[in-house]
Amino acid sequence: MIEQQIKEAIRDIHDFPKPGIVFKDVTPILKDPELCTQINNAFVARLKDTHIDAVAGVESRGFLFGLSLAVQLGVPFIPVRKAGKLPYSVNQKKYDLEYGNATIEIHTDAFKPGDRILIHDDLLATGGTVNATSELIKEMGGQVAGFSFVVGLGFLNGHEKIAPISDNIIVLADY
Repeated sequence: MIEQQIKEAIRDIHDFPKPGIVFKDVTPILKDPELCTQINNAFVARLKDTHIDAVAGVESRGFLFGLSLAVQLGVPFIPVRKAGKLPYSVNQKKYDLEYGNATIEIHTDAFKPGDRILIHDDLLATGGTVNATSELIKEMGGQVAGFSFVVGLGFLNGHEKIAPISDNIIVLADY
């Protein structure tokens, strides 16, 4: 049921950000507070047996539901930002993209060693950014408790890339 509601709300934008790509725009979901509540409740229900000490949301779409999920779970929220966006001491992870590379950062005091971190992003595509996030969390002494996504683009095989890190992968609507 939640999968169908999400798919009905998502807007396809053809040829964005470049020709041949069909962009899955999740912003129409944000106009529906009831659907947003249902999305958070679906995550919480699927995570009820998972020990989570914090939720790490990946910039920027991972902030949309990541923060509200952390609040609902009663745990801290960790922003995972692009390089140069966090004001305090950070740990960094460089990783490769399809065309080039990128760097993500987490504050050095974002969590304690041994903490179990749920990594959230609103869309799972190739899995590159959440894979880099999981590597950074592990380098900082944390454990990956799982992954959560509103939407998954299964044809890009991101699930297979992150499954060795944790088999606790939640995708509410898969394409």
